[in-house]
Amino acid sequence: MCLIALAWQAHPRYPLVLAANRDEFHHRPTAPAGFWPDAPGVFGGRDLSGHGSWLAASRDGRVAAVTNVRRMIPPNPHAPSRGVLVSDFVGGKLSCAEYAAQLAGGAALFSGFNLLLIDQDSVLYVTNQPSYRVEVLRPGVHGLSNATLDTPWPKLRRLRDGLSMWVAREQTDTAPLLDLLTDARAAPDSELPDTGVGLEMERFLSPPFIRGASYGTRSSSLLMLAPGELHFHERRYGADGQPAGETDERLALS
Repeated sequence: MCLIALAWQAHPRYPLVLAANRDEFHHRPTAPAGFWPDAPGVFGGRDLSGHGSWLAASRDGRVAAVTNVRRMIPPNPHAPSRGVLVSDFVGGKLSCAEYAAQLAGGAALFSGFNLLLIDQDSVLYVTNQPSYRVEVLRPGVHGLSNATLDTPWPKLRRLRDGLSMWVAREQTDTAPLLDLLTDARAAPDSELPDTGVGLEMERFLSPPFIRGASYGTRSSSLLMLAPGELHFHERRYGADGQPAGETDERLALS
């Protein structure tokens, strides 16, 4: 994922609401959200290059999502895929805290990552940049992109503030959240961060929804946890933001 907002224990009906966009090169092979044949009870999208995932959930109410960290250094071609952090957690049996503790020793092997580990009792934010750190999220609304948790990039503020308003109004209609995820308005230059990619690229990357011929938003996902049920809604896009399919699934929790 490249943009995530989540409400944790802030909505009267949904203990967890997560809205996210995955930005990626359009040529990277990807499977639509679905149940994984090799991991019964796991549901989510699948990266067919690294064999991991950016966002996935299991029938026991465990959820994980990952973003990369924008750094102006060449990626290590031998680093393991960050997507396995998601698939290993949702496909395993360790608690959030146990998985984070196990990961500590090998976290430096991965390129920069932000990882959200979620179960029905807690949400952990885990990162290996600039060093390994674990933070327990307090109830409320949080945002994550390609910097540290709640770094106020314009796209993150826009999505987080919109989710905060949706929660405050105790809404249940998901259409406003999908509208937030498809917001393709670029931020004003005065609000752009300087992450070292140059002004034109900062403009291109500044909206919540990115339209591009070779790179852009590949999917928008809504995930909502209610007692006994996990609702997973994914909309997929091709080059230049063209619709490419949709999945809407309700998982009965074990």
